[in-house]
Amino acid sequence: MSNPNSIGNVVAVLAKRYTADTPQLIKVIDAYLVYIMLTGIAQFVYCALVGTFPFNAFLAGFISTIGSFVLAVGLRLQVNPKNGFENISRERSFADFLFCHVVLHFVVMNFLG
Repeated sequence: MSNPNSIGNVVAVLAKRYTADTPQLIKVIDAYLVYIMLTGIAQFVYCALVGTFPFNAFLAGFISTIGSFVLAVGLRLQVNPKNGFENISRERSFADFLFCHVVLHFVVMNFLG
């Protein structure tokens, strides 16, 4: 007899609840978060294997992925109806996200030189 609290059962229940209870917009943002995280991991692994010769280029790219991840988490928090941001519209949240991305990448491009 299998344990109902085993890791496999917990993951299965988590996946079932996520697909059933999470709105589509949140799933899209989560997919973007996974993409950004994998990009940061790939940059870090590349830096560890190949080296950091143009260190400012690696640092700019890594800061860009971390900043993009943080901004996307903020967007996810604001558009999720369960988090209590009812007074902020989804359009305003997305506009803030885009504006902050422009500022972030302006700083990253200036850091590259």
